Amino acid sequence: METLFASPSLAAGYARSRPEVHPRVMLRARRLLHLGERIGCAVDVGCGAGLSTRPLAELARVSLGVEPLEPMLAWTREVAPHSCFAVGRAEQLPVATGIADLMTAAGSLNYADLDRFFPEARRVLLPSGALVVYDFSAGKRMADSPALEGWYAAFRQRYPSPPSSARPLSPELLAPLARGFRPLAHEHFEEPLLLHPDFYVDYMMTETAVAAAVRAGTDEDSIRQWCRQTVAPVFGGRPRTVLFTGYIACFIPE
Repeated sequence: METLFASPSLAAGYARSRPEVHPRVMLRARRLLHLGERIGCAVDVGCGAGLSTRPLAELARVSLGVEPLEPMLAWTREVAPHSCFAVGRAEQLPVATGIADLMTAAGSLNYADLDRFFPEARRVLLPSGALVVYDFSAGKRMADSPALEGWYAAFRQRYPSPPSSARPLSPELLAPLARGFRPLAHEHFEEPLLLHPDFYVDYMMTETAVAAAVRAGTDEDSIRQWCRQTVAPVFGGRPRTVLFTGYIACFIPE
């Protein structure tokens, strides 16, 4: 799975064809943490192509994205030009001790060694800092129709998800694992985004199931054509509201 994320084509897709859910989640984080004025430094762990780092530039004077897979960082100048980026792992962050007011991790801790990550996060954060962990599912439901759920099920049957080492996480699962931290607040959310059908197809092409199918020999254009033809009647030729469900969990150092 990790090598699929290292693909330059998948990195390009993540940079240009992923829905803007991260800014919505950061608004929730600001409210839960009572953030008013701009903070000093924010670190985004497992930043991918930089989409999750970009909203941090509005929260902090300095925002840094850390990503273990270097090909993902090729697009960061385009995606988040006001942030800095470095290659590094969650378990050994290339960041000075006691420097961060905020640390975020968007869907990246599922792949991390949490016994090593939380002490490292505690090292990097200021005593007054906060850790925000969040994740959200693929957009597979519409606000006003069950049709997209049926389409997504057919998509998954045709292009199955590859084996993954990711562990399931939630606020409830994270709380006892977060050594050195105290849970502050959490929410389960549903964010609606208005998406054009062409963009939705581009988005589906960034799924690791597609990358796995292409690696196994399936023609990428044929996958796109199938998606375009079958998703067209679901959207009816117009933008539709797609729902993204997820969680956000905020922790502070003990």
